[in-house]
Amino acid sequence: MGPDRIRVTIDGTPVNVPPGTSVAAATLSAGVTRFRDAVTGGPRGPLCGMGICFECLVTVNGRRGVRSCLLECAEGMEVQTHDRPS
Repeated sequence: MGPDRIRVTIDGTPVNVPPGTSVAAATLSAGVTRFRDAVTGGPRGPLCGMGICFECLVTVNGRRGVRSCLLECAEGMEVQTHDRPS
């Protein structure tokens, strides 16, 4: 990938984003709006965009419970949505 794009994988699909893109923004740009399920089973996704609400939790490179709005994409990063809270 060139310096103007970063390749990340979101739910198994490669996505190219500009450097500085948050994982939440990259995930939304890939068309994914359901990031995880609430304890009650309802869909959850980004709400506040600044790490306060914890609605954007995903798994990044095998690490669960990552606030996707606070993390910038890195080359080769693997993101999994539909994470269930512990």
